[in-house]
Amino acid sequence: MIFLIIAILICVPFAVFALSNMEMVRLGLWPTDYVIDVPVSLAILTGMALGFLLGGLVVWVAELGQRRRARRAERTARVLQTKVDELQARQGPVTLSLPPAA
Repeated sequence: MIFLIIAILICVPFAVFALSNMEMVRLGLWPTDYVIDVPVSLAILTGMALGFLLGGLVVWVAELGQRRRARRAERTARVLQTKVDELQARQGPVTLSLPPAA
């Protein structure tokens, strides 16, 4: 339910923006003669969406190294924990004694 409320709060301003900016704008791709007429709101919202997706992709690629290091550290921790368990099993039960009371 909270997701629905947040989605509505985000989408309503976009819808109002799109309905308020219905003027047509001509977009062209420079080296070619390709030209398209679209509403200005569609051009702006599409640019924002592409920028959002491209930014997410850049962050995802930048975090690949950190995730690799985290997996390596987890693997090392498992190996070390296995070695500790083996040494404890080989040593037998450890009894701790308190110093004599004075």
